Formats: sequence, C-alpha cells, structure tokens
Amino acid sequence: QLHLVESGGGSVEAGGSLRVACQLFGQIDAFDCMGWFRQAPGKEREGVALINRYDGATYYADSVKGRFTIFYNNVKSTVYLQMNNLKPEDAAMYYCGAPGKYDCYSESWRHASGVDYWGQGTQVTVSS
Repeated sequence: QLHLVESGGGSVEAGGSLRVACQLFGQIDAFDCMGWFRQAPGKEREGVALINRYDGATYYADSVKGRFTIFYNNVKSTVYLQMNNLKPEDAAMYYCGAPGKYDCYSESWRHASGVDYWGQGTQVTVSS
C-alpha cells in the first residue's frame, strides 16, 4: 500500500514558475520510481516526468524538456516537480503516481499506464 499526498500548484502567468510536491507514505521501498502526470480537460492523462529513486535517472516528456525538473528528497520521502517557463498548454490537473516495478523500466509511464497508485491531483493554471 502506498499513499501519495500532493501539495503546491496554483495559478501563474505564462513564463512563470511553480513547484508541486508529493509526499509518500507506506511501502515506499516497493516502488523503484515515481512520476508526475497531467490531464487537461478533454484530453487523456499523460506522463510528464519520471525519476528512479535509486539511481536518480530522470525522464521527461518532450513537451517539458528543459523547462521541468523532477527530483526526490529521500529524507522527506517527497518527489517534486519544478516547473519553469510555464506555457498555457501546461495548464492541467497534475498527479503524482507510482508505477509498478516492471512498468518503471518501460515506456508505459508516458501514457500514464502501469501506475499502481495515484495522488489526489493538484491544479495548475497558466494564463496567457
């Protein structure tokens, strides 16, 4: 069992920055990686960024490369997503998720599949 509690998000003008956080509770060691995902109205949920908690490897959707950074604080058991130079198309509900052990090492996270646990979501709004 894993419980994910998100915080952060909010509203910002285009070009601004936001940080969202996701604290993990429960059987954290059972999950090698953590990811951030987003879903805009009328669109499917998509993977934004993924981090391997053990080797620190990070992976990003092409649309956010160079602007977003995912990182993990082992002491706080918290995964963060720093979002810079936000664009109106980044506006969405952002979710943290824990992919299953095998899905962690595949590309399935990019389609938001193979995720065993989800946070409740936090809204990010970007005005132009």
